[in-house]
Amino acid sequence: MTDPNQPIDPEVSADAAQPEGEEQVVDAEVVSGEQPEATPAGGEGSDAPVAEEVTAEAEAHPDTARADQLQDDYLRLQAEYVNYKRRVDRDLPVHKTRAAHDVLEALLPVLDEIHLAEQHGDLPEGSPFRAIADKLELTLGKHGLERVGVKGEVFDPNVHEALMHIEWDASDAELPSDATATTVVTVLQPGYRAGERVLRAARVAVADPQ
Repeated sequence: MTDPNQPIDPEVSADAAQPEGEEQVVDAEVVSGEQPEATPAGGEGSDAPVAEEVTAEAEAHPDTARADQLQDDYLRLQAEYVNYKRRVDRDLPVHKTRAAHDVLEALLPVLDEIHLAEQHGDLPEGSPFRAIADKLELTLGKHGLERVGVKGEVFDPNVHEALMHIEWDASDAELPSDATATTVVTVLQPGYRAGERVLRAARVAVADPQ
C-alpha cells in the first residue's frame, strides 16, 4: 500500500492519470509527424471540367471549323496535283512520239513525189534537188522513219497491202528462186514505218511461187 504521508511526484501522478491505451495513440501521433494532405480549393479533379469547357469552346468556334475545312481542301488539292504530275510524266514520252509520228505521216506525200521523180530519172546524181531529197530522207531517218516494201520479200499483211495477185515470173532475176510463200513481185507504192508503228502499209502486187 502507498504511504499517505509520502510526497507525490507530479510527473508520476500525471502518468498515472493517463490511461495506457491513450498514451500509445498520442505517442504515435507525435512520432509520425504526418499531416493530412491539403485538398485543392476547387476539390478533387477541379481542372477537368475547365479543360473540357475550353476545348469545347475552341471546337465550336467558327474560325476553327473553317480552318479545318481549308486544310482538308488544301490536302485534297495537293493530292490531285501529285496524281496529275505523275500522269503527265508517265505520258510525256508517248505524246512526244505520237507528235513526231504525226509530222512524219504529214510528210509522206512529199516523199511519194520524191520517189516518183527518182523512178522517172528526174533526180540525177549530182543535181541540187537530189542533194536536198537525200538530206530530207536522211533527216527523217534519224527520227525513225523507214521505208518498207521491197520486191522479192515475203508478203507480210502487217506491212503490205496486196492490191493485185499475178502469175509468178520465173525469169525475173529479182525474185528469189527458193521462195516457198507468197512474195512481193511489184511495189506500187512504198510504205513507211516509224519504230513499231506502221505509218502506211506498202501497196504491192504479189504472186505465189510455182
